[in-house]
Amino acid sequence: MSGGAVAGLIASGAFAVLALFGCFVLLKLGRIFDEAAARVRQTGLVIDEGTARVRQAGATVDEVNVALAHVNKELDRVDAITANVQSITTNVSSLTSLFAATLGGPMVRVAAFSYGVRKAAAKRTRSEVESRVRTQLKTEKATRRGGGAAPGGDGSPLAQATGTAGGSRGGH
Repeated sequence: MSGGAVAGLIASGAFAVLALFGCFVLLKLGRIFDEAAARVRQTGLVIDEGTARVRQAGATVDEVNVALAHVNKELDRVDAITANVQSITTNVSSLTSLFAATLGGPMVRVAAFSYGVRKAAAKRTRSEVESRVRTQLKTEKATRRGGGAAPGGDGSPLAQATGTAGGSRGGH
């Protein structure tokens, strides 16, 4: 073989190796592109899911805005009610002060007077009962000293008041 043929053979061998290397690189590059395409598809699905979630969040935000509008209306009503209650409280306070100023003093005097009358009546009734009991005890004591029975027997006021038979002071 001549020098040119050997050089051609080496050149064709080098070209074959270079072609095989190029095929290997193209094969790897194809796999990389396939993987990239799969990733792009996955990313598209994730983006679609994210978009759906964003739409749901947007709907939820709209619902929250509607609910907040209703809450604001109710708060306005509560504010009006609170203002009315405050007005009523002020009016009741004024009426109470007016009542205390006009009728409070005389009513306290009437209450004090009625209390005094009740106490005096109770004291008078008590002193009358005590006086009757003392008189009856003295009469009974005097009749015992004299040796006779108590006047009135079993139906005497003292016997009725003390609950003893015959008017005696003995124990049961």
